[in-house]
Amino acid sequence: MERREIKMREDIELLVNSFYDKVQKDEVIGFIFNDIAKVKWSVHLPKMYNFWESLLLNGSYSGNAMEPHFRINKLIPLEPAHFQRWLQLFEATVHELFTGEVSDLAITRAKSIAEILKFKMNSINHPDQNNKNIPLVNPGNQKG
Repeated sequence: MERREIKMREDIELLVNSFYDKVQKDEVIGFIFNDIAKVKWSVHLPKMYNFWESLLLNGSYSGNAMEPHFRINKLIPLEPAHFQRWLQLFEATVHELFTGEVSDLAITRAKSIAEILKFKMNSINHPDQNNKNIPLVNPGNQKG
């Protein structure tokens, strides 16, 4: 398949469907979706279409994207390796299917989401660790 630009909802659906096909089969995170969260894909996928469309193409999404992760984290600690694998699969899917500015934006947004979730879950799961390094989505001219 030739890579193309993300321009419409059908592209978002292709991205989301292809990504979650990988997730369901993945040895690192598949069990979280299949066995722990017991995701109802017919319900979850349309929410993800709306979520990503709102981030990339000005679609509409209403909901709390963080809340399910907190619920799952009570069942099994979501660790940095889980979010790293999620991001690897997402980036691989984007690079396989798409090119252009919006695909770059998708990866940037996914990196931000992964870092924020990783930080929040790590703060809950490991409160004694030094969790003072809050991830900045847009750090501006801050010098490190």
